[in-house]
Amino acid sequence: MAEITEKDRRMARKCVACPVCSRASDKQKGLAYIIVKSLGGMCPFCQAYEKVYGVKAHEPRAEELT
Repeated sequence: MAEITEKDRRMARKCVACPVCSRASDKQKGLAYIIVKSLGGMCPFCQAYEKVYGVKAHEPRAEELT
């Protein structure tokens, strides 16, 4: 498994703060959800989020991340 660096953590925090990713994970439906689910693998911030937290950016987030 790849080591999680400080850069990964900073990039994951950007994904947490992203309004599109936040809406997608909160609502679990709609245009934001479709976009993040489809294209999240191409976004470096979404990739970092998955690496750091172990879940995809469109999946429901734990309360401590919000």
